[in-house]
Amino acid sequence: MFGFSGARQWVYPMAQPGRFQRWHTISSVALHLILFVTPWITVAGNPALRIDLPGRRVFVLGGIYTARDSILLLLILLFLAFALFFFTSLWGRIWCGYACPQTVFLESWIRPIEKWIEGDRGARMRRDKGGISLDYAWRKAAKWSLFALAAFVIAMAFIAFFAGARELWTGRAGVASYTLVGIITVALFWDFAWFREQFCNYLCPYARFQGALTDEESLLIAYDRARGEPRGGPLAKTDGRCVECNKCVAVCPQGIDIRNGFQLECIACGHCIDACTDVMGKLGHPTLVRYSTIAADEGRKVRRLRPRTVVYGGLLGGIAATWIALVAGHVPFEATVNRMPGSLFTIDTDGAVRNTFLLRIENKSAGDGQVPFHVHVTGLPGAQVICDDIRLASTEDRIVPLVVRVPRALATDRTIPIQVHVTSPTDSLVLGTTFKSGGELHDERQPERETD
Repeated sequence: MFGFSGARQWVYPMAQPGRFQRWHTISSVALHLILFVTPWITVAGNPALRIDLPGRRVFVLGGIYTARDSILLLLILLFLAFALFFFTSLWGRIWCGYACPQTVFLESWIRPIEKWIEGDRGARMRRDKGGISLDYAWRKAAKWSLFALAAFVIAMAFIAFFAGARELWTGRAGVASYTLVGIITVALFWDFAWFREQFCNYLCPYARFQGALTDEESLLIAYDRARGEPRGGPLAKTDGRCVECNKCVAVCPQGIDIRNGFQLECIACGHCIDACTDVMGKLGHPTLVRYSTIAADEGRKVRRLRPRTVVYGGLLGGIAATWIALVAGHVPFEATVNRMPGSLFTIDTDGAVRNTFLLRIENKSAGDGQVPFHVHVTGLPGAQVICDDIRLASTEDRIVPLVVRVPRALATDRTIPIQVHVTSPTDSLVLGTTFKSGGELHDERQPERETD
């Protein structure tokens, strides 16, 4: 954070065990498992989750989705966006406090490293105020070295979702992947070593638009001013319960004083609640800082079901139902048919009309074996289909010539709509195209032959 002079004011948050810190630990472990373990998991020979940008494919739980399935990816993004809106309307900035990567990495990696090398809050403050010394220098160097290592490991874990964990860690990924690892490592190190809480205050847009997502019945961290003021406690002979220990300020990773009311910088992490609960518990009083709502503080009833939450919840349900329906009807292969370039139609020596197409099939199913594909044509009675035997392994694609022949007498129209059926053992696709024959020219000559 910055002071009134514009100079950087370092925040030295104190570690505080408690109920919400335990929830932080549970959330952090779950999210770290997703980040570091998921890229190594395979389902039926395919990655459990991978975004293959060069191949324009996405692997999800063994399934393969391409650009043709972009509606599924769009629905996932919309679901995540409206889920954020829905949970924010109910529980405020729960994302910021418990699931945001910025919070998770700082609380799980950076602050423990800092405390291990430089000591607790008081020791760090004294050392920084004391100026540069040998003790100061080696501790900073050691801390920053570990920050750089942490940034590198996190960057590798993130890029593994795009390049593959095994390829990335064994040096078999492309140059672009390692370049991105380097860029992300530098950015994360800068964040860990210097930027920190400023990211939440100045860069992250979520703090800005949360005002449009919350209302007086959304959960936030609040100070019980009626019980806490005037401050000072029994020793100061005041009626307020707040003893002015400032522990809620000391533990805050954003460096704010929650007693001044709700502030944009608050990420609802709950550290101040644990601190106040600890102090007030020793004095035999309930905490003065807690999760609450503006409506509850004013004595009004808090409604969980209200227009905002109903709309967000309804949209979530609709998006989820649409996605499930599309996935249930998803065909695990992709096929396209195009006319052979430079070839409209050909008249064979026996008088039959021949059209040549290029058929492309990509197997998007999971599994180790090869999947057979069969091709037949409808819409053109008497047609003969000539196509190579097609067997494809998972993620394999092939382009094969497809020849459709029909006796001249049956090709009465110049352009005939036909359907190419591509069938696997479990699914089928129907591709529309046209058969060119020059049939109208043939019909114009036919009456003359009949007159003779």
